Amino acid sequence: MKKALIAMSGGVDSSVSAHLMKKEGYECVGCTMRLYENNIIGEDMLSTCCSLKDTQDARSVCERLDMPYHIFHFENLFQKEVIEHFVCSYENGLTPNPCIECNRRFKFDHLFDKMEQFDCDYIVTGHYARIEKDENTQRYVLKKAVDLSKDQSYVLYTMTQNQLAHTIFPLGGYKKTEVREIALENNFVNAKKHESQDICFVPDGDYVGFMERYRNKKYKEGLFKDTKGNVLGKHKGYVHYTIGQRKGLGIALGHPAFVVDIDPKENVVVIGSNEDLFKTTLEATNINLISVENLYEPRHIKAKIRYGMTEQPATVEQIDEDRIRVVFDEPQRAITRGQAVVLYDGDVVVGGGVIC
Repeated sequence: MKKALIAMSGGVDSSVSAHLMKKEGYECVGCTMRLYENNIIGEDMLSTCCSLKDTQDARSVCERLDMPYHIFHFENLFQKEVIEHFVCSYENGLTPNPCIECNRRFKFDHLFDKMEQFDCDYIVTGHYARIEKDENTQRYVLKKAVDLSKDQSYVLYTMTQNQLAHTIFPLGGYKKTEVREIALENNFVNAKKHESQDICFVPDGDYVGFMERYRNKKYKEGLFKDTKGNVLGKHKGYVHYTIGQRKGLGIALGHPAFVVDIDPKENVVVIGSNEDLFKTTLEATNINLISVENLYEPRHIKAKIRYGMTEQPATVEQIDEDRIRVVFDEPQRAITRGQAVVLYDGDVVVGGGVIC
């Protein structure tokens, strides 16, 4: 009998994933990763995905499914590898995506080690995506979920061939409404539980407030400048701003103004027009390719530069071992350093990298 380690967040998706794996005849072991303590986020953890209530819900589902349950304490590693990366990125004028970093380092790296320790054959999570093997290339491929409104393939582009070979996403072929129905039919305690939409360790959305508590400092004021270098006023610290931002700038110029660049060394936030935000070309580093070995031959595919957008036609070419260049057919708005660009060929994830 094949054995699976189920990552249990306490939510409905991972619970139904566990149920489906049991139904398929797998021997299942449930686990929850503890990633941070209350003092890190500065408020009651009952509102976040690592709360005591979530742990209780995960344990309840495991008991209902007659699965052993374990809690893995990764608090120190998470602070070092995800939170520190998040804060440093903003301090360097970047806009990070911590969910991608968490998936890369924890769900499919540290949890992978636990899978081997428990003699399991697979890791199972509640992500909405699909994994298949391409018989022509003999490579594992990551594909979009059937429910495109829930598709999470964008945040999974860092997965390696070995990780894909030992991971199962049971929900990839389901609609979210179907998953809820399965949870209700099985009387899971979390069947009607709301989903968390925020960064787990910044549940109130105030990432600068979190950073100031974490660093125990206030970020210094600096200057707003236009694209020609003229001073427009003072800002409250460059970490408060992201590319494309319009609201909350605190300056009145008599016309719409947008953040078009951030210079952390000079503590300058550059203000321009909406037209200044449109660019055709980007480069990305820290690349991971899934469906192909390399992209040295230019390919016309599609790319998306943030989670919530629809991928757009572009030509991609690998320019060295760890760098790609993406040229869009049409200019794209607010291409942002630190975000991921993920490449698609139909519903197949070709790969991706970090916009630099």
